[in-house]
Amino acid sequence: MADSDSDDYWVQEPELAPNDPMRNFMPTSFGKTSKEANIAAQIEQTRRKVEIPQKEKKEKKAASDSDSNSDSDDDDDDSESDEEDEAARFPVSHEVVFTTHDRAVTSIALDPAGARMLTGSLDGTIKFHDFSSMTPTTLRAFKSVDPWGSNKSGSTDSHPIQHIEFSRHSGGAFLCVTAHPQAKIMSRDGDVLTEFVKGDMYLRDMNHTKGHVGEVTTGTWHPTDQNFCITAGSDSTLRIWDVNNKRSQKEVIVFKSKAPGCAGRTRMTAVAWGAPPSGGAPVIVSAALDGSLVMYSGNGPFSRPAAEIRDAHKADTWTGGIDISSDGRMVVTRGGDGLIKLWDTRKFKQPLVKIEHPSTSDRYPMSNIKYSPDSSSIIAGSASGHLHILNPGNLRPEHVTPITPGVPLIVVDWHERLNQIITGSANSETHVLYNPEKSHRGALEVMSRAPKVRHIDDDPSAIMDQSSGISGDAIVAPGALGGTKRGGVTASGKSRDPMRPQMQTITPFMRSQPDAKHISENIPLSKMLHEDPREALLKYADAAKKDPMFTNAWAKTQPVTQYAETSDGEGEEGPDRKRVKR
Repeated sequence: MADSDSDDYWVQEPELAPNDPMRNFMPTSFGKTSKEANIAAQIEQTRRKVEIPQKEKKEKKAASDSDSNSDSDDDDDDSESDEEDEAARFPVSHEVVFTTHDRAVTSIALDPAGARMLTGSLDGTIKFHDFSSMTPTTLRAFKSVDPWGSNKSGSTDSHPIQHIEFSRHSGGAFLCVTAHPQAKIMSRDGDVLTEFVKGDMYLRDMNHTKGHVGEVTTGTWHPTDQNFCITAGSDSTLRIWDVNNKRSQKEVIVFKSKAPGCAGRTRMTAVAWGAPPSGGAPVIVSAALDGSLVMYSGNGPFSRPAAEIRDAHKADTWTGGIDISSDGRMVVTRGGDGLIKLWDTRKFKQPLVKIEHPSTSDRYPMSNIKYSPDSSSIIAGSASGHLHILNPGNLRPEHVTPITPGVPLIVVDWHERLNQIITGSANSETHVLYNPEKSHRGALEVMSRAPKVRHIDDDPSAIMDQSSGISGDAIVAPGALGGTKRGGVTASGKSRDPMRPQMQTITPFMRSQPDAKHISENIPLSKMLHEDPREALLKYADAAKKDPMFTNAWAKTQPVTQYAETSDGEGEEGPDRKRVKR
């Protein structure tokens, strides 16, 4: 409103409540906003809004109604503040969500520096995420690699990713385990460095085989030497590999099961390799499908286990989670029987503590359990989609927070340098949990950047392959464009459009034997193979004489060449004529 008789103007402002959502769409100030305010707002947008379950609300309300004095209210406030302080101990206040896979995320790996994150999935691909190149509006993978997509045989078989793990001392290579007898060592850019050999499946004695004869279930790196790793297979063996020798394993550990009716064989479901920081002997702990838990000395000999516990978990249930504490003394296992157990390597006979915990290994054998970097906590997912942070002494839950409610939480990891928790769920989501005050780099660094201006044609789900310089999703197969008049093609190669002729199937032989048209169009100077070089030069003789390209500048100033005049007789005589001396 304005008054024409005076110079004083006033604007009627809308009256909104302090918690009204419309305040987010109204300007708070004029002029350019500082970058610090934008960064703070971006980080605040990633704050997790976790609601208190209805059961806890009713219990708190009943407790507050029973106490009518003011002291009870003070106690309730103290209990709520204690819960907030309990949650503030862990980096779970904020989260960033990545949706780069099509199926369940089964494995997560971060390099020791925390700059690159890899995620494996049931879709058979590994997605590469680089925190230093992402912004709040470009949360995507810059590369997608199928470990078996470009093999020498030319087949297009794809295998689910069982486990991926960076070397503990170097971020230049990682171990890739798929549902295949051959594990691979790959570079941080997705190139295959080493592909371990497959064993002879017709040999009965596993000690004489050079590699796994069955599917590899999982693996891990040596705790102190970056040249060695260990893999567990369904052929009842653990194999120690030298990454510089792919033709045969360094050591083979054959586990002989004592379960009746299995002929001494079982499937090894999990393995962990730990060592105390003081430089003591490393320890190998592995779980089997028959419920056994075995421990070997990391330096050998491996002819018999140092300790073995039969019926550590229920037989014929998949014990997919196993981890060793940072001091090498405690071992935690998560079995398919719905139990989490804590073991002491010094008294490896009975569990110290055990609690019930819903298992997801019946559907997702890659379900794991992890110690925190300083072994002050234990983290594990659940079938209900909650993240459980347990006390390492009594396994009681210290903090439980929902990540993907109603969807199983398969894998978890806690990075040491970033102080961030990464989770993978069955709905193909990867969550990075962090705390702006306690975490470093990683997701916090991504949210501290200015958002990238998105182009009108920019697809946030596209995966940019920087190695080839083109978008991976931009390569469209013929007839695969949806919504066009062509209608696409079926899986057999036939067109969905009845008026369109069937496309010729491109076989591997046709790719390796190109036709003459392809050679003439794509190979430079290929036509010269079938052309006479003398005729090719003579057809330019007249043009060079009429319009010389190189000698035209001094054609008028060049002196006339004078030749000696000879008679016809002299010219007809041959070279045998003797020269007259003068």
